[in-house]
Amino acid sequence: MSRHFLQVALPVPLRKTFDYRIPATFSELPALGARVKVPFGPRDLIGIVTGISDHTDTPEDKLKFAKALLDPVAVFPEPVMELLLRAARYYHYPVGEVFDTALPALLRQGDDLFENPIHWRLTHSGRALDRHALRNAPKQLIAWDGLLLHGEHGISEDFLTHMGIGRDSLNALARKGLAESFGETRQSFTHPRFQLSEAPLVANAEQTAAIEAITGKLGHFQPFLLEGITGSGKTEVYLQAVEACLRRHQQVLILVPEIGLTPQIVSRFRARFATDIALLHSGLTERERLKAWRRAFLGHAGIVIGTRSSLFTPMPHLGLIIVDEEHDLSFKQQEGFRYHARDLAVMRGQLQGCPVVLGSATPSLETLGNARSGRYEHLVLQERAASAQAPDIKLIDLRGQKLRGGLTDALHRAIALRLNHDEQVLVFINRRGFAPVLLCHDCGWQAVCPRCDARTTLHRDPVRLHCHHCGYSERPPKQCPSCQSEELRAIGAGTVRVEESLKELFPKADVHRIDRDSTRRKDSWQNLYDQVAKGNAAILVGTQMLAKGHHFPNVTLVALLEADSGLLGADFRAGERVAQLITQVAGRAGRAHKAGLVLLQTHQPDHALLKQLLNGGYSAFADVALEERRQIGLPPYGHLALLRAEANAPELALQFLQEAVTQGQALGNEPEFWGPIPAPMEKKAGVYRAHLLLKSGNRPALHHFLDGWLPLLPNLPTAKRIRWTLDVDPQETA
Repeated sequence: MSRHFLQVALPVPLRKTFDYRIPATFSELPALGARVKVPFGPRDLIGIVTGISDHTDTPEDKLKFAKALLDPVAVFPEPVMELLLRAARYYHYPVGEVFDTALPALLRQGDDLFENPIHWRLTHSGRALDRHALRNAPKQLIAWDGLLLHGEHGISEDFLTHMGIGRDSLNALARKGLAESFGETRQSFTHPRFQLSEAPLVANAEQTAAIEAITGKLGHFQPFLLEGITGSGKTEVYLQAVEACLRRHQQVLILVPEIGLTPQIVSRFRARFATDIALLHSGLTERERLKAWRRAFLGHAGIVIGTRSSLFTPMPHLGLIIVDEEHDLSFKQQEGFRYHARDLAVMRGQLQGCPVVLGSATPSLETLGNARSGRYEHLVLQERAASAQAPDIKLIDLRGQKLRGGLTDALHRAIALRLNHDEQVLVFINRRGFAPVLLCHDCGWQAVCPRCDARTTLHRDPVRLHCHHCGYSERPPKQCPSCQSEELRAIGAGTVRVEESLKELFPKADVHRIDRDSTRRKDSWQNLYDQVAKGNAAILVGTQMLAKGHHFPNVTLVALLEADSGLLGADFRAGERVAQLITQVAGRAGRAHKAGLVLLQTHQPDHALLKQLLNGGYSAFADVALEERRQIGLPPYGHLALLRAEANAPELALQFLQEAVTQGQALGNEPEFWGPIPAPMEKKAGVYRAHLLLKSGNRPALHHFLDGWLPLLPNLPTAKRIRWTLDVDPQETA
């Protein structure tokens, strides 16, 4: 064993692995994908074994011994290992930091891979019991049913808690000699178990075709685009496809864009399936995340539901991947390892030989392009479930109108009418806080962030000027810093100001504000959602959180106070984002048997994009946008990489990027260089930023160029005076 050398990926910003000698204390060779503790400089680090070789390019007398083998098996099984290695190459990111991103924090810190949880099982008497004997103890009966499902192998107490089965019920069964607890002395990989808790809904013809297409590919790789208008029953397609997968004793991975969607989709799946459902998102404690990760890793969890990083969860029997709201920007990591979870989900499906379903009412143009080219199978749902009618969409011309609390008279009357009919109204404004601008009425001074090229937003609870870009916060001045006037006015409206105005205009109505500020505390979003779900007459005021897949059956009117937001954005994806947002928000109206109405207040009623959406829906917009992208060579017909530079002076960032262009041109066969130019928000968090966009019509050629170009950048004259990052397939250029 001493003649073997470990190749270890470490969490350091270097694009390489490191060789170590194997000490005599290792009783066996580590598994590829296992964690080892190794010395690195003056400290010890935990890394992942990526290879074992009988030779090394480093002189043996300079090699250090690994210190400890932490895992008896691979933390990352072969398909996940390969996924992470491919991702590191594709996004040109240090492989050790890629592995570090994929590990739960406690495993990064050295926690044991396995634990010894308390399990419960029925005794012989309990298994022989007639369930009617517990008819007068309903909680004990539920516990008995749950234990019976998992046989003599038992089930962990953690999982029983997730099923809503408490310790009191288990102890009561134990006192009757019907159940017993035991400590698990070994960790065994197993297949998930499940039962149906409720019967599937009757699928319509479109849903049936989609279900049959997906389930027909179980056991094989096939990417699907499930494009369904809002309210068309995409979730029921998911549920029935998941059932077919669970019947094959396989696991399902479901990715959602944000925590806010997790409670709703979890409740749907828990209502349908009696199985272990593991949740993975940032709202959990690190201990809760590790417990859920372990259940998925061992195959106990039949369904894993989580946000972006859940993609990397090891699942030994993965049979289906679903990416809900696949168009959502949240699937793209914007800092550090800038991966796109949707794209890597397709790669994982290919590696594990399972279908991947990308679902959305407003698919990204990249995904639509793949579907129209035949790379993805395109499944379309155009019929709203339960015979619900598509909402009527109308524009309200804001030009020359007097507003009350941001509302035109027409919108005020429409809201009053819906409330009088005991219905709910959703008012959308994509801006948090009280007012976006604090302005001096006498001299025109505006409150700005000293660290960013941006205005600060006025918040009321507590009263602060807050920058939503860098987090800077200060108390608002009592006098104008420029002219000492006390005529300081809050201009414009955020969710808080709109909420206050609506309470004044409709004093008898319940007004619920749903944004990042109001849902910051644990369970706050779930509590708000539960209140709204009761269906009482109410007004919901919110930001994009309300646009993402939520089902509010009693919402019959949706109002966008400023439909113009984003129409003039500099990013080439600005139009796509606006079209998706308007379509998604509009889809919240009329999802049940009541007719829905969508009112868009706009200063640009003749804008081409708005006309396309009104006349032909999102599909008409996408047709035009895809043709424009094709002519210019932008995604999905071209491939991009964005080199960002940050420095303490604006000229330094631009100088570095110009040096990078010169270096790239010297290599020959370079892609097109667009820039360098200052970033749209040049100053952010106290540093100056500049961009260089690389465009190529050939993806392999672009990556071949990056392979040769990136190692040269640290040696450029200004490289040590700036910070630079590369973003492959960038989704934002701000």
